[in-house]
Amino acid sequence: MAVQPQVIQLRTSPHFHKAVTVQTIMLNVVYAMLPVCAWSVFQFGVSALALLLTTTAASVLTEHLICVFTKKETSVTDYSVVISGMLLGLTLPPGFPLWMAAVGGVVGIVMGKAIFGGIGFNCFNPALVGRAFLQASFTVAITTWTPANAPGRFFEFIPSTLAFPFTTPAAVDDWVAALHVDGWSGATPLAAFKFGGEMPPILDTFTGMTAGSLGETSSIIILICGLYLAARKFLDWRLPAGMLGAAFITSGIFWLMDMEQYPSPVFMLFTGGLMLGAWFMASDMVASPVTPLGVWIYSGLMGFLTIIIRLKGGLPEGVMYAILLGNAVSPIIDNMTQPRIYGAIRQKKVAK
Repeated sequence: MAVQPQVIQLRTSPHFHKAVTVQTIMLNVVYAMLPVCAWSVFQFGVSALALLLTTTAASVLTEHLICVFTKKETSVTDYSVVISGMLLGLTLPPGFPLWMAAVGGVVGIVMGKAIFGGIGFNCFNPALVGRAFLQASFTVAITTWTPANAPGRFFEFIPSTLAFPFTTPAAVDDWVAALHVDGWSGATPLAAFKFGGEMPPILDTFTGMTAGSLGETSSIIILICGLYLAARKFLDWRLPAGMLGAAFITSGIFWLMDMEQYPSPVFMLFTGGLMLGAWFMASDMVASPVTPLGVWIYSGLMGFLTIIIRLKGGLPEGVMYAILLGNAVSPIIDNMTQPRIYGAIRQKKVAK
């Protein structure tokens, strides 16, 4: 009587204990980002809505066309590209021209994702790749800010939003002057402090009642949405905790050395794009290390670099560069922090 051979299935890690797909994780991230986007639209009106829709649509369309041209099944249904498009929009000023935003979406997906092989293979955060390209290409437009809660923001666009391609965007100074906004300085809180030594009330930085990119609005809303993802175990809580903790400690050291020259760590923690970067960009599963020690080193490095760039660099903000540099060294950190295999004996150096 013939004996039927038994088939043993060998599977590589990670070994999930429950059915959680990439689509489920990404869709929950989209849900978590919706309140942040909604608040930015409330703060800046139809221009913010148009900007978010443009970056998302450009990113989704680009990835779909790449899949068509390479004869692969479309990957837009996993929602990762939707997250990239939304994040790119949140890193841009409210009045950023829509055609420039569309270019950023295309570049971010092509150069930050598709060129590496798609989802699971990208070394850098695609949204930040697109943002870095826009900052290098359109410096004036990406540093032009408009006030939050402007009258009529739900019924009219910021003049620069609908600028034609390759034309000089309409100046917003006259538009802002016509609004009669009291106390408007034309700078973000970080820029106002770095170049003018001024700081807005801390409460304004919590609620987002200041100028800045769409994702520099309410730190409290970003924190709540990030905690939701951590509670659902859709991100590693050590990544935002390490980045925010390192930023707080680093800025605190500078502040204790000279309280007149440097801002408080609380101010540094809740201004700029630090909250958005820590919870929704640094926590990228693909670009971050997988070892426990590597996660702490990686996140701590990004928090440290953010503060160093802010305080000692030529730019008021350093989150984008800190995360991209962290992405670049992530494989090295992972390689250096691999735990010893159980039962293995460390090799001794052979004397010459």
